[in-house]
Amino acid sequence: MPSSIIPSYPDSQDIIAKLRFLPEEGKIWLGEQRVMLMQVQTMATFRKEIINTIGIKRAQGFFMRLGYHSGLKDAELAREIRGQNMTIEDGFMTGPQLHTLRGVVKVVPIALEIAPEKQHFYAEFEWQDSFEVATNQAVFNQLKEPACWMLLGYACAYSSQFMNQDIQFREVECRGCGDQRCRIIGKPAQEWEDHETFAGLFREDPLIDELYELQSQVAHLESDIARHHSDEKYRPIGKTPGFMESLDLIDRAAGSEVPIMLLGETGSGKEILARRVHEQSKRAKGPFIAINCAAIPSDLIESELFGVEKGAYTGAVQSRAGRFERAHGGTLFLDELAELSPRAQAALLRALQEHQIERVGGQESRHVDVRIVAATHGDLSQRVEDGRFRADLFFRLNAYPVTIPPLRERCDDIPLLAEHFLAHSEHQHRIKTLGFTDQALSALQAHPWPGNIRELQNIIERGVILTGDRQSISEQALFGQQMVHGTGGRGKTIAASGHLQTDGEQSILEENVTLEALCKSILNHGIGLEALEEALLECAYQETSGNVSAAARRLGLSRAALDYRLKKHGKS
Repeated sequence: MPSSIIPSYPDSQDIIAKLRFLPEEGKIWLGEQRVMLMQVQTMATFRKEIINTIGIKRAQGFFMRLGYHSGLKDAELAREIRGQNMTIEDGFMTGPQLHTLRGVVKVVPIALEIAPEKQHFYAEFEWQDSFEVATNQAVFNQLKEPACWMLLGYACAYSSQFMNQDIQFREVECRGCGDQRCRIIGKPAQEWEDHETFAGLFREDPLIDELYELQSQVAHLESDIARHHSDEKYRPIGKTPGFMESLDLIDRAAGSEVPIMLLGETGSGKEILARRVHEQSKRAKGPFIAINCAAIPSDLIESELFGVEKGAYTGAVQSRAGRFERAHGGTLFLDELAELSPRAQAALLRALQEHQIERVGGQESRHVDVRIVAATHGDLSQRVEDGRFRADLFFRLNAYPVTIPPLRERCDDIPLLAEHFLAHSEHQHRIKTLGFTDQALSALQAHPWPGNIRELQNIIERGVILTGDRQSISEQALFGQQMVHGTGGRGKTIAASGHLQTDGEQSILEENVTLEALCKSILNHGIGLEALEEALLECAYQETSGNVSAAARRLGLSRAALDYRLKKHGKS
């Protein structure tokens, strides 16, 4: 077992470099986490409201769970910043450093023992100037039990996630209940006698459990209703005004028999809305049949739509019904309608006018009762003007047009859609992530989405696969190296003085500080200007193996200027 040591903190500059302020955008980023500056007094009021509403015991669990979630996120950040570059002890100290950086407490290390191969862990820290002690004193004076609930939840989650082992901390002393200091001890959970009872604080209490149970029952009933009509994955998702307006138009026409034309870009969800038409129509108990006209060769589209008789052409070894017959009594969705060939357009017009179709190679007319919902991503009226689409067919199908807004115009719907596709992908791949980082969500909303909802679904599936279990989905997991929103070099960082500065200012400041220190050192050693120039010339000349042109470039001089100086010092 390793001996107990008093750990020291690594230099914090790599953490501070991850902190970026974007005052014009109203955002502060710590890595991919969006953070806030909030007054301690506001937190005190919040704490008081929670305790008065649900009682002190439930409030304790509530605030510990808040801290727990924060600890999980910071463990990821610690691995990102220092996971490969430091010893496990120094890497672990990132959590206390982050806690201190956030201004919630000053964490003073007392002891740290880590032996992953033996599943051994022991840590002891002192908390100085805990914000939770301050908030408690502001509203309750003194409690009978330790008061640093969020900080304790953070320590448990951070350590467990970082060590990949169930670690529990206890606040063995607390100024909030009259002790001289706040001190915590952390060990593997099973080494605490009350570890099962303590773990219960990280689960929702019976009041919340009861509420969740009722919500679960309601959700189950709602999903049963949804499955009665159609599969849940076809449920339209969104709340932006443009999308809601489209839904309203669809719902108004769904109960009628009028043909509906859905206009919108590829991947904008037209088939899902066509299913909504069907589900809310009188034909809901009948079939819903969809066909993508652009995905079928023009010489086969008629047989797909109207069916084929045996022997009609080479390869037609048996008779089969087409989409019209299969949709009898229900709804036929014609996607990418503009891609129909002129011959298929004529046959489609006859079917709509006479409710009769003939299979390819057949002589018998067959009655069909079908409601048409069509869709196109192009300007069909322009095709009519150009003579590429029949005007009589266009006017028959375009009786009730509905425009579906592209995803880039539905920014507020992106988080809803993202969570929907996340749940679907996690279930499909049997992966449970920690959700999206704040920066990943911001990136999703900033992306232009040329591929619309289909592109969003594919990107989120990629993110789930690349992220894996119990990790947050980052912007890079979603978009790869082509980051669309990352703060990167944008925004302001914190200087050593504590003031905000741009990266350029930081570089200039560092250069000036370094140059000033160098000049002072040269003067203190009594080195004159001539000697300094000669030494610089000699060093550049030696570094470039006597290549005068290269030495001139190193010194920022022209070759002629360097030749002059070399001659002055007798070097050429």
